[in-house]
Amino acid sequence: MNRWQAEELCADLADLYVESSDLRPSEGHRSRSREEFLHRLSGDIRRPGFAMAVAESAALVGCAFGFPVRSDDLWWLGFDGALPPSIEQLTESDNVFAINKILVAPHEQGDDIARRLQQRLLTDHQALLGVTLVDEADHPSLAAFRSWGWLDIGEVRRPTGPTMFRALVLPLGERTTRRLNGLARHAWTRWPG
Repeated sequence: MNRWQAEELCADLADLYVESSDLRPSEGHRSRSREEFLHRLSGDIRRPGFAMAVAESAALVGCAFGFPVRSDDLWWLGFDGALPPSIEQLTESDNVFAINKILVAPHEQGDDIARRLQQRLLTDHQALLGVTLVDEADHPSLAAFRSWGWLDIGEVRRPTGPTMFRALVLPLGERTTRRLNGLARHAWTRWPG
């Protein structure tokens, strides 16, 4: 889906956000504000290259959306330390796609739906590297991304808020995986286990 199709689905997407955010009190790190979600979504929709993948049955059951990360983008703003050179080079080559949000209605196959949605977005954009930021307090999401092969490369703190994020990357293709193998030498990299 492109930005105009996504704009037409805003009400359904907000409903999906609320439904997928119906969480236990221990998961209070996630915002439950429908208005806040719509505000962030409208900003994301305006980004060049915005794209969305959706899963439907009788109703909308999941979506993932994101955008390309360009070399002049502020995606890495707030990264703690120096960005690994291989990731910086991939960003400069315009082959990086950010998965900004994945929403899935409570479902027994929710993890599989989420994984397939993010994979579809990355494949459709022929990205060599997927990137995402996950609230470091969101242990279920971090565990899910790591189980899908995402690598933890460090911390990001946005100047606009107190939340600390984990920066995760997903190398796509054998050549990109080889380029990122050097990350294993860094103590702060957490490989899936």
